[in-house]
Amino acid sequence: MRYSKDLKEYELLDMANGEKLEKWGKYILIRPDPQIVWSKKENEKLWNMAHARYIRSNTGGGHWEILKKIPNNWQIKYKDLVFNIKPMGFKHTGLFPEQAVNWDYMMDKISKKIKENKQVKVLNLFAYTGGATVACLKAGASVCHVDSSQGMVNWAKENVISSNLKDKSVRYIVDDVVKFVKREIRRNNKYDCIIMDPPSYGRGKNKEVWNIEKDLENLVNLCGKLLSDDPLFMMINTYTGGLSGTIISNLVTKSIEDRNIKKISFDEIGLKQKNTNIFLPAGITTICEF
Repeated sequence: MRYSKDLKEYELLDMANGEKLEKWGKYILIRPDPQIVWSKKENEKLWNMAHARYIRSNTGGGHWEILKKIPNNWQIKYKDLVFNIKPMGFKHTGLFPEQAVNWDYMMDKISKKIKENKQVKVLNLFAYTGGATVACLKAGASVCHVDSSQGMVNWAKENVISSNLKDKSVRYIVDDVVKFVKREIRRNNKYDCIIMDPPSYGRGKNKEVWNIEKDLENLVNLCGKLLSDDPLFMMINTYTGGLSGTIISNLVTKSIEDRNIKKISFDEIGLKQKNTNIFLPAGITTICEF
C-alpha cells in the first residue's frame, strides 16, 4: 500500500465498529467507514475528545452531531499546500488525505519536467475541491480543473487562493467531464498529464448519468486523444470494489495502446493509523507513465 508519511495536520487516531477517529488540525471528527469491521479500540479516551460525529440515517444520508464547539470551516496544511476543511452534509470534509501520496508523485514528476525548461499542462477531471490542482500548480504546471459541481469548483478556488497560488495558470470548468473532453478534442487541445477521480455513479451538470463500469473505457479512450506528443502520466483513482487495479490497467492498455506506454502500475492507497502498523485502504490508484 502507498501512503504518505508526511501528513502532519491530519491523523488517523483510531478505528473500530465501523467508524474512524480522525484529527483534522485542532479538531477531532468521527466518521463512518464500512471497511472497519473490528470492534477493538486502541484508546477509548481519545474517542471522548471528539468534536463532532457523523451519524448515518437508515433512510440514506445523515447528519453531524456536534459534541463540542467547532467552527464551520478551518484550514489544514500538507507541506506548503493549504486546504479549507468544512464538514459536509454527506460525511465528507472536502479533502481526501490519502491522496497526499499521489500529490507527491505529481509534484515530483512535474517539477523535474519544469527543471528541463519544459511547460507542463495538466487536465484534472472529476477534480472535486482541487487537491491535485493545488499540488500541480505548486509544482509549476498549468491546470485545467473540471467538475460538474459549481460548489466544488468554488471550493477549489478557495484552496488555490489559500495556498498562495492564485496567480498561477489555472482554468476552472463547471461541466460534464465527457462533454468537456470531447470539446477539447475538437479544439485540438493537448495535455501532458491527465488525472481523473471518477465516482462509481454520478450526474453531470445537466443530469448526465455516469456509471464507471459502463463509461470509464470511453473516457480513457477520449483522454488518449488529448495526450501531448511527450506526455508524463495518466492517473486514475477508483473506489469501486469490482474494478481491481488489474482491470483498470487492462482497460488503459487496450484503450491507449497506440501510445508509447513505458509502465503501468497500480496499488492501494490508504492511511496509517497513528502509532500502529494498521492501515485503512482508501481506493486504488492506477498510473500510466509514458
